[in-house]
Amino acid sequence: MGVMNKFLNYLGLQEEQEQEQDQDRERYAGSDEQEIETPVFDSRKQSGKNNVVSIHSQKNSRVVLTEPRSYDEAQEIADQLKSRRSVVVNLQRVRRDQAIRIVDFLSGTVYALGGHISKLGPDIFMCTPDSVEVSGTITEILSDEAADYPKMR
Repeated sequence: MGVMNKFLNYLGLQEEQEQEQDQDRERYAGSDEQEIETPVFDSRKQSGKNNVVSIHSQKNSRVVLTEPRSYDEAQEIADQLKSRRSVVVNLQRVRRDQAIRIVDFLSGTVYALGGHISKLGPDIFMCTPDSVEVSGTITEILSDEAADYPKMR
């Protein structure tokens, strides 16, 4: 076995540690004691630092602000959500019928992605992907402007 180990070591296919372990096994093979192998990585000193990093953490989280002018721009907003970015949508520059269609489209997109949609104010919505947690609520002041949107549905 020694010739084979030297040959493998010469080719670089076996390290010297493995050779030493093989030799130790051969020496102790005849004894009644069981050999307990400890991997090389266990001999390293364990440090108190935690080296676990989440693969889902987003280093560059972004919030995109949009003011669509027509329903055609709803797909661009949905693409931002698919890219796992939060989007604040201001619908004040869109006609009411198109604003309703945009909110319906974004609601479906958010639902499909497992995210959330929240109303921040009159004609302002926040759409977030599933990786963003939204907590708290914004109460709506009962005024003529704030009451218009629910009546149209």
